[in-house]
Amino acid sequence: MMKRTISGMIGAGSLAHNRRDFVAENVDPDRVQLNICYKNENLKEVYKELFDDATERYNVGKRKDRQIANYYEKIRQSKQEKLFHEVIFQIGNREDMAVGTTEGNLAVKVLDEYMKDFQKRNPTLRVFSCYLHQDEATPHLHIDFVPYVTNWKGKGMDTRVSLKQALKSLGFQGGNKHDTELNQWINHEKEVLAEIAMQRGIEWEQKGTHEEHLDVYNFKKKERKKEVQELEQEKENLTAENEGLISQIADARADIKLLEEEKIQFQKDKEIAEKRAENAETELKKLEDRREFLQPVMDNVSKEIKEYGMIKTFLPEATALERAVTYRDKKIKPLFIEMKNKIGAMAAQVKELTRERDKWKSKFQKKKQEHENTKKELAEVQKDYQKLSGEKEILQGIADRYNRLLRMLGKDMVERLVQDDIRMQAELEAKKQKEQMPKKISDRIPWAKEQSEEYNAQIKKNKAKYRGMEL
Repeated sequence: MMKRTISGMIGAGSLAHNRRDFVAENVDPDRVQLNICYKNENLKEVYKELFDDATERYNVGKRKDRQIANYYEKIRQSKQEKLFHEVIFQIGNREDMAVGTTEGNLAVKVLDEYMKDFQKRNPTLRVFSCYLHQDEATPHLHIDFVPYVTNWKGKGMDTRVSLKQALKSLGFQGGNKHDTELNQWINHEKEVLAEIAMQRGIEWEQKGTHEEHLDVYNFKKKERKKEVQELEQEKENLTAENEGLISQIADARADIKLLEEEKIQFQKDKEIAEKRAENAETELKKLEDRREFLQPVMDNVSKEIKEYGMIKTFLPEATALERAVTYRDKKIKPLFIEMKNKIGAMAAQVKELTRERDKWKSKFQKKKQEHENTKKELAEVQKDYQKLSGEKEILQGIADRYNRLLRMLGKDMVERLVQDDIRMQAELEAKKQKEQMPKKISDRIPWAKEQSEEYNAQIKKNKAKYRGMEL
Protein backbone atom coordinates (compact mmCIF):
# COMPACT_ATOMS: atom_id res chain seq x y z
CA MET A 1 0.00 0.00 0.00
CA MET A 2 1.43 3.37 -1.02
CA LYS A 3 1.69 6.28 1.40
CA ARG A 4 0.82 9.79 0.30
CA THR A 5 0.26 13.12 1.97
CA ILE A 6 -3.15 14.80 1.83
CA SER A 7 -3.35 18.57 1.70
CA GLY A 8 -6.27 20.93 2.09
CA MET A 9 -5.87 24.68 1.78
CA ILE A 10 -7.79 27.90 1.30
CA GLY A 11 -7.94 28.92 -2.36
CA ALA A 12 -7.90 32.35 -3.95
CA GLY A 13 -11.32 31.89 -5.54
CA SER A 14 -10.36 32.80 -9.10
CA LEU A 15 -13.49 31.55 -10.85
CA ALA A 16 -12.25 32.58 -14.29
CA HIS A 17 -9.08 30.53 -13.76
CA ASN A 18 -11.08 27.53 -12.54
CA ARG A 19 -13.31 27.68 -15.62
CA ARG A 20 -10.25 28.13 -17.83
CA ASP A 21 -11.58 31.34 -19.32
CA PHE A 22 -7.89 31.97 -19.89
CA VAL A 23 -4.92 29.58 -19.89
CA ALA A 24 -2.21 30.50 -17.38
CA GLU A 25 1.44 29.65 -17.91
CA ASN A 26 1.34 26.65 -15.54
CA VAL A 27 -1.54 25.03 -17.46
CA ASP A 28 -1.07 22.49 -20.26
CA PRO A 29 -3.58 23.51 -22.98
CA ASP A 30 -3.56 19.98 -24.41
CA ARG A 31 -4.99 18.56 -21.17
CA VAL A 32 -7.66 21.16 -20.47
CA GLN A 33 -10.33 18.85 -21.89
CA LEU A 34 -9.50 16.33 -19.14
CA ASN A 35 -10.78 18.68 -16.43
CA ILE A 36 -14.04 17.68 -14.73
CA CYS A 37 -16.74 20.29 -14.04
CA TYR A 38 -19.12 19.36 -11.22
CA LYS A 39 -20.79 22.75 -10.75
CA ASN A 40 -20.72 26.06 -12.61
CA GLU A 41 -23.58 28.30 -11.47
CA ASN A 42 -23.96 32.07 -11.53
CA LEU A 43 -23.11 33.40 -8.07
CA LYS A 44 -25.70 36.18 -8.19
CA GLU A 45 -28.45 33.68 -9.03
CA VAL A 46 -27.36 31.48 -6.12
CA TYR A 47 -27.63 34.49 -3.80
CA LYS A 48 -31.16 35.13 -5.06
CA GLU A 49 -32.06 31.50 -4.42
CA LEU A 50 -30.66 31.51 -0.88
CA PHE A 51 -31.45 34.99 0.40
CA ASP A 52 -34.24 36.73 -1.56
CA ASP A 53 -37.03 35.45 0.70
CA ALA A 54 -35.06 36.30 3.84
CA THR A 55 -34.33 39.78 2.50
CA GLU A 56 -38.02 40.35 1.84
CA ARG A 57 -38.92 39.22 5.37
CA TYR A 58 -36.23 41.45 6.86
CA ASN A 59 -37.40 44.56 4.99
CA VAL A 60 -40.99 44.33 6.25
CA GLY A 61 -41.66 47.27 8.56
CA LYS A 62 -38.17 48.72 8.15
CA ARG A 63 -37.49 52.31 7.22
CA LYS A 64 -36.44 52.67 3.61
CA ASP A 65 -32.92 53.75 4.54
CA ARG A 66 -32.50 50.58 6.63
CA GLN A 67 -33.86 48.13 4.10
CA ILE A 68 -31.53 45.82 2.15
CA ALA A 69 -31.96 46.46 -1.56
CA ASN A 70 -29.41 43.92 -2.78
CA TYR A 71 -27.93 41.36 -0.37
CA TYR A 72 -25.26 40.32 -2.88
CA GLU A 73 -23.92 43.87 -3.07
CA LYS A 74 -24.16 44.24 0.71
CA ILE A 75 -21.90 41.20 1.26
CA ARG A 76 -19.59 42.19 -1.61
CA GLN A 77 -18.89 45.48 0.15
CA SER A 78 -18.75 43.92 3.62
CA LYS A 79 -15.49 43.79 5.57
CA GLN A 80 -16.67 40.92 7.81
CA GLU A 81 -17.91 38.32 5.34
CA LYS A 82 -16.86 37.24 1.85
CA LEU A 83 -19.16 36.49 -1.07
CA PHE A 84 -17.83 32.93 -1.17
CA HIS A 85 -14.95 30.74 -0.03
CA GLU A 86 -12.75 28.25 -1.86
CA VAL A 87 -10.91 25.15 -0.64
CA ILE A 88 -8.42 23.06 -2.60
CA PHE A 89 -7.79 19.38 -1.90
CA GLN A 90 -4.88 17.36 -3.27
CA ILE A 91 -3.33 13.93 -2.75
CA GLY A 92 0.46 13.74 -2.87
CA ASN A 93 2.51 16.13 -4.94
CA ARG A 94 4.02 16.50 -8.40
CA GLU A 95 6.77 14.01 -7.55
CA ASP A 96 4.63 11.06 -6.50
CA MET A 97 1.14 11.76 -7.96
CA ALA A 98 1.88 13.60 -11.19
CA VAL A 99 -0.82 14.07 -13.79
CA GLY A 100 -0.79 11.43 -16.50
CA THR A 101 0.84 8.73 -14.37
CA THR A 102 -0.86 5.65 -12.93
CA GLU A 103 -0.70 7.19 -9.46
CA GLY A 104 -2.08 10.49 -10.76
CA ASN A 105 -5.03 8.71 -12.38
CA LEU A 106 -5.70 6.95 -9.07
CA ALA A 107 -5.74 10.33 -7.32
CA VAL A 108 -8.34 11.54 -9.84
CA LYS A 109 -10.62 8.60 -8.98
CA VAL A 110 -10.29 9.24 -5.24
CA LEU A 111 -11.00 12.97 -5.58
CA ASP A 112 -13.94 12.26 -7.87
CA GLU A 113 -15.49 9.86 -5.37
CA TYR A 114 -14.83 12.31 -2.53
CA MET A 115 -16.63 15.13 -4.34
CA LYS A 116 -19.81 13.17 -5.01
CA ASP A 117 -21.00 13.35 -1.37
CA PHE A 118 -19.47 16.71 -0.48
CA GLN A 119 -22.72 18.70 -0.65
CA LYS A 120 -24.60 16.02 1.27
CA ARG A 121 -22.01 16.11 4.06
CA ASN A 122 -21.98 19.90 4.14
CA PRO A 123 -25.55 21.16 3.57
CA THR A 124 -24.78 24.67 4.87
CA LEU A 125 -21.97 25.16 2.36
CA ARG A 126 -23.79 25.82 -0.93
CA VAL A 127 -21.43 24.71 -3.71
CA PHE A 128 -21.83 26.73 -6.89
CA SER A 129 -18.51 26.06 -8.63
CA CYS A 130 -16.35 22.93 -8.53
CA TYR A 131 -13.62 21.70 -10.88
CA LEU A 132 -11.15 18.81 -10.81
CA HIS A 133 -8.07 20.01 -12.69
CA GLN A 134 -5.88 17.57 -14.57
CA ASP A 135 -4.03 20.08 -16.73
CA GLU A 136 -1.49 21.17 -14.10
CA ALA A 137 1.30 19.26 -12.35
CA THR A 138 -0.88 17.37 -9.84
CA PRO A 139 -4.62 16.53 -9.88
CA HIS A 140 -6.54 18.72 -7.41
CA LEU A 141 -10.05 19.92 -6.57
CA HIS A 142 -11.26 23.54 -6.46
CA ILE A 143 -14.50 23.77 -4.43
CA ASP A 144 -16.20 27.18 -4.20
CA PHE A 145 -19.15 27.57 -1.84
CA VAL A 146 -21.38 30.10 -0.08
CA PRO A 147 -21.56 29.42 3.69
CA TYR A 148 -24.92 30.32 5.20
CA VAL A 149 -27.06 29.75 8.27
CA THR A 150 -30.86 29.53 8.55
CA ASN A 151 -33.20 30.29 11.45
CA TRP A 152 -30.71 32.80 12.80
CA LYS A 153 -32.00 34.38 16.01
CA GLY A 154 -29.44 37.14 16.28
CA LYS A 155 -29.22 40.54 14.65
CA GLY A 156 -29.99 40.85 10.96
CA MET A 157 -31.68 38.49 8.51
CA ASP A 158 -32.85 35.04 9.62
CA THR A 159 -30.95 33.47 6.69
CA ARG A 160 -27.55 35.04 6.17
CA VAL A 161 -23.96 34.51 5.06
CA SER A 162 -21.72 33.30 7.88
CA LEU A 163 -18.78 30.92 7.63
CA LYS A 164 -18.44 30.59 11.40
CA GLN A 165 -22.12 29.78 11.98
CA ALA A 166 -22.35 27.52 8.93
CA LEU A 167 -19.46 25.39 10.22
CA LYS A 168 -20.79 25.50 13.77
CA SER A 169 -24.09 24.05 12.55
CA LEU A 170 -22.04 21.17 11.12
CA GLY A 171 -20.61 20.49 14.58
CA PHE A 172 -17.29 22.35 14.49
CA GLN A 173 -16.74 24.52 17.57
CA GLY A 174 -13.77 26.85 17.34
CA GLY A 175 -10.99 26.84 19.91
CA ASN A 176 -7.90 29.03 19.83
CA LYS A 177 -6.68 30.95 16.81
CA HIS A 178 -4.88 27.86 15.48
CA ASP A 179 -7.91 25.65 16.03
CA THR A 180 -10.69 27.58 14.32
CA GLU A 181 -13.90 26.12 12.95
CA LEU A 182 -12.42 26.30 9.47
CA ASN A 183 -9.25 24.41 10.44
CA GLN A 184 -11.30 21.76 12.23
CA TRP A 185 -13.56 21.34 9.23
CA ILE A 186 -10.67 21.09 6.74
CA ASN A 187 -8.99 18.44 8.91
CA HIS A 188 -12.26 16.53 9.07
CA GLU A 189 -12.62 16.65 5.28
CA LYS A 190 -9.04 15.44 4.93
CA GLU A 191 -9.97 12.46 7.12
CA VAL A 192 -12.96 11.73 4.87
CA LEU A 193 -10.68 11.94 1.85
CA ALA A 194 -8.16 9.66 3.59
CA GLU A 195 -10.84 7.00 4.18
CA ILE A 196 -11.75 6.98 0.50
CA ALA A 197 -8.08 6.90 -0.46
CA MET A 198 -7.51 3.93 1.89
CA GLN A 199 -10.15 1.97 -0.02
CA ARG A 200 -8.10 2.59 -3.16
CA GLY A 201 -4.84 1.44 -1.62
CA ILE A 202 -3.49 4.85 -0.53
CA GLU A 203 -2.53 5.38 3.10
CA TRP A 204 -2.48 8.89 4.51
CA GLU A 205 1.11 9.68 5.42
CA GLN A 206 1.02 11.57 8.71
CA LYS A 207 3.89 12.44 10.99
CA GLY A 208 3.72 12.04 14.76
CA THR A 209 3.08 9.16 17.25
CA HIS A 210 2.07 8.87 20.92
CA GLU A 211 3.37 6.51 23.57
CA GLU A 212 2.66 6.40 27.30
CA HIS A 213 4.73 5.58 30.41
CA LEU A 214 8.15 6.71 29.19
CA ASP A 215 10.92 7.84 31.51
CA VAL A 216 11.91 11.49 31.49
CA TYR A 217 14.84 11.08 29.11
CA ASN A 218 12.97 8.92 26.61
CA PHE A 219 9.90 11.08 26.98
CA LYS A 220 11.88 14.20 26.08
CA LYS A 221 13.59 12.32 23.28
CA LYS A 222 10.25 11.17 21.96
CA GLU A 223 8.86 14.69 22.25
CA ARG A 224 11.79 16.10 20.28
CA LYS A 225 11.26 13.43 17.65
CA LYS A 226 7.59 14.29 17.57
CA GLU A 227 8.40 17.97 17.12
CA VAL A 228 10.78 17.13 14.27
CA GLN A 229 8.11 14.99 12.64
CA GLU A 230 5.56 17.76 13.06
CA LEU A 231 7.98 20.20 11.47
CA GLU A 232 8.50 17.77 8.61
CA GLN A 233 4.74 17.49 8.22
CA GLU A 234 4.45 21.27 8.29
CA LYS A 235 7.22 21.49 5.71
CA GLU A 236 5.33 19.01 3.52
CA ASN A 237 2.16 21.05 3.91
CA LEU A 238 4.03 24.26 3.14
CA THR A 239 5.59 22.63 0.10
CA ALA A 240 2.16 21.61 -1.14
CA GLU A 241 0.82 25.06 -0.37
CA ASN A 242 3.78 26.61 -2.14
CA GLU A 243 3.00 24.55 -5.22
CA GLY A 244 -0.53 25.84 -5.08
CA LEU A 245 0.63 29.41 -4.56
CA ILE A 246 3.11 29.19 -7.44
CA SER A 247 0.18 28.14 -9.58
CA GLN A 248 -1.99 30.89 -8.15
CA ILE A 249 0.67 33.58 -8.56
CA ALA A 250 1.07 32.61 -12.20
CA ASP A 251 -2.69 32.84 -12.59
CA ALA A 252 -2.68 36.13 -10.71
CA ARG A 253 -0.09 37.61 -13.03
CA ALA A 254 -2.13 36.55 -16.02
CA ASP A 255 -5.25 37.94 -14.33
CA ILE A 256 -3.58 41.26 -13.54
CA LYS A 257 -2.30 41.63 -17.08
CA LEU A 258 -5.73 40.79 -18.45
CA LEU A 259 -7.42 43.17 -16.02
CA GLU A 260 -5.05 45.99 -16.91
CA GLU A 261 -5.79 45.50 -20.59
CA GLU A 262 -9.53 45.36 -19.91
CA LYS A 263 -9.29 48.41 -17.68
CA ILE A 264 -7.63 50.38 -20.48
CA GLN A 265 -10.27 49.19 -22.94
CA PHE A 266 -13.10 50.02 -20.54
CA GLN A 267 -11.63 53.48 -20.03
CA LYS A 268 -11.60 54.00 -23.79
CA ASP A 269 -15.16 52.70 -24.05
CA LYS A 270 -16.20 55.01 -21.24
CA GLU A 271 -14.69 58.03 -23.00
CA ILE A 272 -16.37 57.05 -26.27
CA ALA A 273 -19.70 56.56 -24.50
CA GLU A 274 -19.40 59.93 -22.77
CA LYS A 275 -18.59 61.59 -26.10
CA ARG A 276 -21.58 59.92 -27.74
CA ALA A 277 -23.79 61.02 -24.87
CA GLU A 278 -22.54 64.58 -25.26
CA ASN A 279 -23.20 64.48 -29.02
CA ALA A 280 -26.67 63.08 -28.42
CA GLU A 281 -27.43 65.90 -25.97
CA THR A 282 -26.28 68.46 -28.55
CA GLU A 283 -28.40 66.85 -31.27
CA LEU A 284 -31.44 66.81 -28.99
CA LYS A 285 -30.93 70.50 -28.28
CA LYS A 286 -30.84 71.23 -32.02
CA LEU A 287 -34.06 69.28 -32.54
CA GLU A 288 -35.74 71.19 -29.73
CA ASP A 289 -34.64 74.50 -31.26
CA ARG A 290 -35.96 73.41 -34.67
CA ARG A 291 -39.28 72.42 -33.15
CA GLU A 292 -39.57 75.80 -31.43
CA PHE A 293 -38.82 77.49 -34.77
CA LEU A 294 -41.55 75.54 -36.61
CA GLN A 295 -44.18 75.89 -33.89
CA PRO A 296 -45.21 79.52 -34.73
CA VAL A 297 -45.64 78.56 -38.40
CA MET A 298 -47.87 75.65 -37.45
CA ASP A 299 -49.85 77.87 -35.10
CA ASN A 300 -50.36 80.44 -37.87
CA VAL A 301 -51.59 77.79 -40.30
CA SER A 302 -54.01 76.46 -37.72
CA LYS A 303 -55.28 79.99 -37.11
CA GLU A 304 -55.88 80.66 -40.80
CA ILE A 305 -57.68 77.34 -41.28
CA LYS A 306 -59.86 78.13 -38.31
CA GLU A 307 -60.70 81.58 -39.67
CA TYR A 308 -61.59 80.30 -43.13
CA GLY A 309 -63.81 77.72 -41.56
CA MET A 310 -66.17 80.56 -40.62
CA ILE A 311 -67.20 81.47 -44.20
CA LYS A 312 -70.65 82.79 -43.40
CA THR A 313 -69.37 85.62 -41.24
CA PHE A 314 -67.27 86.98 -44.15
CA LEU A 315 -69.99 86.99 -46.89
CA PRO A 316 -70.74 90.55 -48.05
CA GLU A 317 -74.25 91.91 -47.68
CA ALA A 318 -76.36 92.33 -50.86
CA THR A 319 -77.91 95.77 -51.58
CA ALA A 320 -81.66 96.21 -51.70
CA LEU A 321 -82.06 96.24 -55.51
CA GLU A 322 -78.99 94.13 -56.40
CA ARG A 323 -79.69 91.25 -58.78
CA ALA A 324 -78.70 87.71 -57.79
CA VAL A 325 -76.54 87.21 -60.91
CA THR A 326 -74.66 90.42 -60.22
CA TYR A 327 -74.22 89.50 -56.54
CA ARG A 328 -72.87 86.08 -57.53
CA ASP A 329 -70.48 87.29 -60.24
CA LYS A 330 -69.28 90.46 -58.56
CA LYS A 331 -69.02 89.38 -54.92
CA ILE A 332 -69.45 85.67 -54.22
CA LYS A 333 -67.45 84.23 -57.10
CA PRO A 334 -64.29 86.35 -56.52
CA LEU A 335 -64.48 85.55 -52.82
CA PHE A 336 -64.63 81.79 -53.44
CA ILE A 337 -61.78 81.97 -55.96
CA GLU A 338 -59.65 83.78 -53.40
CA MET A 339 -60.62 81.25 -50.72
CA LYS A 340 -59.83 78.35 -53.03
CA ASN A 341 -56.38 79.69 -53.82
CA LYS A 342 -55.58 80.36 -50.17
CA ILE A 343 -56.85 76.98 -49.05
CA GLY A 344 -54.80 75.26 -51.77
CA ALA A 345 -51.69 77.17 -50.75
CA MET A 346 -52.27 76.39 -47.09
CA ALA A 347 -52.91 72.71 -47.84
CA ALA A 348 -49.59 72.48 -49.66
CA GLN A 349 -47.90 74.27 -46.79
CA VAL A 350 -49.54 71.98 -44.24
CA LYS A 351 -48.47 68.93 -46.22
CA GLU A 352 -44.88 70.16 -46.40
CA LEU A 353 -44.83 71.07 -42.73
CA THR A 354 -46.32 67.70 -41.80
CA ARG A 355 -43.61 65.93 -43.79
CA GLU A 356 -40.95 68.10 -42.16
CA ARG A 357 -42.44 67.49 -38.73
CA ASP A 358 -42.53 63.70 -39.22
CA LYS A 359 -38.96 63.76 -40.46
CA TRP A 360 -37.69 65.64 -37.43
CA LYS A 361 -39.89 63.63 -35.09
CA SER A 362 -38.39 60.40 -36.42
CA LYS A 363 -34.90 61.82 -36.13
CA PHE A 364 -35.65 63.02 -32.62
CA GLN A 365 -36.87 59.59 -31.52
CA LYS A 366 -33.85 57.92 -33.07
CA LYS A 367 -31.43 60.26 -31.33
CA LYS A 368 -33.33 59.88 -28.09
CA GLN A 369 -33.04 56.09 -28.33
CA GLU A 370 -29.33 56.36 -29.12
CA HIS A 371 -28.93 58.60 -26.11
CA GLU A 372 -30.67 56.08 -23.85
CA ASN A 373 -28.56 53.23 -25.24
CA THR A 374 -25.41 55.24 -24.68
CA LYS A 375 -26.42 55.90 -21.07
CA LYS A 376 -27.01 52.17 -20.54
CA GLU A 377 -23.65 51.30 -22.10
CA LEU A 378 -21.96 53.86 -19.88
CA ALA A 379 -23.63 52.36 -16.80
CA GLU A 380 -22.47 48.87 -17.83
CA VAL A 381 -18.93 50.11 -18.35
CA GLN A 382 -18.92 51.70 -14.90
CA LYS A 383 -20.28 48.49 -13.37
CA ASP A 384 -17.61 46.38 -15.09
CA TYR A 385 -14.96 48.85 -13.95
CA GLN A 386 -16.05 48.43 -10.34
CA LYS A 387 -16.02 44.65 -10.72
CA LEU A 388 -12.50 44.72 -12.14
CA SER A 389 -11.34 46.88 -9.26
CA GLY A 390 -12.68 44.28 -6.81
CA GLU A 391 -10.99 41.41 -8.64
CA LYS A 392 -7.73 43.34 -8.67
CA GLU A 393 -7.90 43.61 -4.86
CA ILE A 394 -8.37 39.83 -4.64
CA LEU A 395 -5.36 39.25 -6.87
CA GLN A 396 -3.31 41.64 -4.76
CA GLY A 397 -4.21 39.51 -1.75
CA ILE A 398 -2.87 36.43 -3.55
CA ALA A 399 0.38 38.22 -4.27
CA ASP A 400 0.68 39.19 -0.58
CA ARG A 401 0.22 35.56 0.46
CA TYR A 402 2.89 34.47 -1.99
CA ASN A 403 5.34 37.02 -0.61
CA ARG A 404 4.56 35.84 2.92
CA LEU A 405 5.29 32.25 1.93
CA LEU A 406 8.47 33.41 0.23
CA ARG A 407 9.65 34.91 3.51
CA MET A 408 8.81 31.66 5.34
CA LEU A 409 10.45 29.22 2.91
CA GLY A 410 13.24 31.37 1.59
CA LYS A 411 14.64 31.96 -1.85
CA ASP A 412 16.52 28.65 -2.09
CA MET A 413 13.53 26.42 -1.42
CA VAL A 414 11.29 28.23 -3.88
CA GLU A 415 14.03 28.09 -6.50
CA ARG A 416 14.46 24.37 -5.82
CA LEU A 417 10.74 23.77 -6.24
CA VAL A 418 10.79 25.57 -9.56
CA GLN A 419 13.75 23.49 -10.73
CA ASP A 420 12.01 20.31 -9.52
CA ASP A 421 9.02 21.24 -11.62
CA ILE A 422 11.22 21.68 -14.68
CA ARG A 423 12.92 18.36 -14.00
CA MET A 424 9.61 16.54 -13.54
CA GLN A 425 8.30 17.93 -16.79
CA ALA A 426 11.47 16.86 -18.56
CA GLU A 427 11.18 13.32 -17.14
CA LEU A 428 7.55 13.03 -18.14
CA GLU A 429 8.37 14.30 -21.61
CA ALA A 430 11.25 11.82 -21.92
CA LYS A 431 8.97 8.98 -20.87
CA LYS A 432 6.37 10.11 -23.35
CA GLN A 433 8.94 10.32 -26.14
CA LYS A 434 10.22 6.85 -25.36
CA GLU A 435 6.72 5.44 -25.64
CA GLN A 436 6.16 7.26 -28.93
CA MET A 437 9.48 6.28 -30.53
CA PRO A 438 8.90 4.35 -33.82
CA LYS A 439 9.95 0.73 -33.86
CA LYS A 440 11.37 0.87 -37.37
CA ILE A 441 14.89 2.27 -37.71
CA SER A 442 13.99 4.06 -40.94
CA ASP A 443 11.24 6.01 -39.17
CA ARG A 444 13.38 7.12 -36.25
CA ILE A 445 15.53 9.72 -38.09
CA PRO A 446 12.64 12.02 -39.14
CA TRP A 447 10.99 11.39 -35.78
CA ALA A 448 14.17 12.37 -33.92
CA LYS A 449 14.46 15.53 -36.01
CA GLU A 450 10.91 16.49 -35.15
CA GLN A 451 11.49 15.81 -31.45
CA SER A 452 14.63 17.93 -31.50
CA GLU A 453 12.68 20.87 -32.87
CA GLU A 454 10.01 20.39 -30.21
CA TYR A 455 12.68 20.21 -27.49
CA ASN A 456 14.22 23.51 -28.59
CA ALA A 457 10.78 25.09 -28.60
CA GLN A 458 10.14 23.73 -25.08
CA ILE A 459 13.38 25.28 -23.80
CA LYS A 460 12.24 28.67 -25.07
CA LYS A 461 8.83 28.08 -23.51
CA ASN A 462 10.35 27.25 -20.11
CA LYS A 463 12.46 30.40 -20.20
CA ALA A 464 9.36 32.43 -20.90
CA LYS A 465 7.35 30.51 -18.29
CA TYR A 466 9.64 31.34 -15.37
CA ARG A 467 10.56 34.82 -16.50
CA GLY A 468 9.60 37.27 -13.79
CA MET A 469 9.70 34.64 -10.99
CA GLU A 470 13.34 35.28 -10.14
CA LEU A 471 13.85 36.11 -6.48
